[in-house]
Amino acid sequence: MEFESVNYIKDPLSAGELKSLLHRAGLKPNDVMRTKEDAYREFIAGKNLSDDESVKIMAAHPELIQRPIVVRGEKAVLARPVTNLSRLGIK
Repeated sequence: MEFESVNYIKDPLSAGELKSLLHRAGLKPNDVMRTKEDAYREFIAGKNLSDDESVKIMAAHPELIQRPIVVRGEKAVLARPVTNLSRLGIK
């Protein structure tokens, strides 16, 4: 299967792009948050943040975003575990 790989560490998503991606996947920011990163402890942990605030921090610190997120058409999934790809019709 052909695919396009996007390195969102090197070329970060904007907050709007990330919000749209999460919406397409039916996920909340906390669903894809990497909690063992230094940026998590510094900017997220122990704070009562809204989803929009979390998305802005994740856009500024893309290392906080779990990967891979796979997009096919208008849908997206966090491919952890890989069996989640079946939601996109990928086996």
